[in-house]
Amino acid sequence: MQEPLIDGVGSSENYSVAAAILPFLFPALGGLLYGYDIGATSCAIISIESSSLSGISWYDLSSVQIGLTTSGSLYGALIGSVLAFNIADFFGRRRELILAALLYLVGALVTAVAPSFVVMVIGRFVFGIGIGLSMHAAPMYIAETAPTQIRGRLISLKEFFIVLGMVVGYTVGSLLVDMVSGWRYMYGVSSPLSVIMGIGMWWLPASPRWLLLRAIQGKGNMQDLKENAIFCLCRLRGPAIGDSAPAQVDGILDELSSSEETKEASLGEMFHGKCLKALTIGGGLVLFQQITGQPSVLYYAASILESAGFSGASDATRVSILVGLLKLIMTAVAVLVVDKVGRRPLLLGGVSGIVISLFLLGSYYIYLGDAPAVAVIALLLYVGCYQLSFGPIGWLMISEIFPLRVRGRGLSIAVLVNFGANAIVTFSFSPLKALLGAGVLFYGFGVIAVLSLLFIFFFIPETKGLSLEEIEAKLL
Repeated sequence: MQEPLIDGVGSSENYSVAAAILPFLFPALGGLLYGYDIGATSCAIISIESSSLSGISWYDLSSVQIGLTTSGSLYGALIGSVLAFNIADFFGRRRELILAALLYLVGALVTAVAPSFVVMVIGRFVFGIGIGLSMHAAPMYIAETAPTQIRGRLISLKEFFIVLGMVVGYTVGSLLVDMVSGWRYMYGVSSPLSVIMGIGMWWLPASPRWLLLRAIQGKGNMQDLKENAIFCLCRLRGPAIGDSAPAQVDGILDELSSSEETKEASLGEMFHGKCLKALTIGGGLVLFQQITGQPSVLYYAASILESAGFSGASDATRVSILVGLLKLIMTAVAVLVVDKVGRRPLLLGGVSGIVISLFLLGSYYIYLGDAPAVAVIALLLYVGCYQLSFGPIGWLMISEIFPLRVRGRGLSIAVLVNFGANAIVTFSFSPLKALLGAGVLFYGFGVIAVLSLLFIFFFIPETKGLSLEEIEAKLL
């Protein structure tokens, strides 16, 4: 067994930048639609609950109904993650994204034209299944088709698209919130993007690595699948690949053939050997991504800025746009430096900033209530550091770390952990705040963030510059 590397240098690949754009862009639209749903829903709730602007007779929603409306897509995403475990390797990454685009379209249209509350929730749930499938397949497709040199940048850029979607959702929502039945337009507006995503994924080639996995597992004719993989790789790399595609495909096949196991992994096997190590790294990272309190900090954004006397801070939509723009800028910084600086330095530096910001927020609510500037600085520090570290790097690591034969199932478990932890943090926040108070709660998140820092230091390897096959051979 080889010793884990902190730094490794993989072989470079010839590729055309123009050819690399579309295999990233169309899967990334799934992230944009996910972010848009988060942003638009925050405004749609205001519109739906308005007696004069909702345009419906069932506007007087209970707290449970409001929870179902806002979290309906999250429940759907949890189901989508479970579905992905069973269909990922059979369906393939490309067809899973086509199905996600179809569910996005159906979910958005059903929600937009819903004649009753029940139908609206069904639409939200269907859209959420699309989110679960998309957030599972998109990082996997991008990781398996991107050139090694820019893989980190492209997968991190998907996080940029999620944040961009949030900002677009907040902006569109703020423009439509004063219109009669504005919530219908907010949800319906995403439909054309889902159509573009579906058509784009239908046009793109399958993942060559997925085709070769099928060949190794005896799920098709070896020669036909190998030739198809060469054809797909040539399309993905463009003219710059020259005549090196057959050699690259042979190299991937050799790595797969030399692997200890080539057959499809069962659920039990996911918790042994290399699979368990990959699951510990990926699942642990996305778990800490959520339980360090990200939903809770953003929940307090409006009140923190308002207490500091910012004009218009009481308008939650404007505050959301402001925070969204900061998230966008910091994610862009992470995208630019991730393949130069590496994953570990960004995680260690960013999470250190998160620890400081959470203890500052806890201190503000317990000791420093007359110094709101402290809370504003802590809020901005948290948002910035999160987008440098957990935000993009969490999704990047789970798409890189799993061996190819278990990547579909491993990623589905990691995505399930992500959405499940998000749901737990979101739903437990209010009772914990009532029980402990905001200050103690943020101190608690701070302690969890310290634990996450130790986890990153001792368990997370550096994958910069390594091909996916080299990651499996050297780090697991």
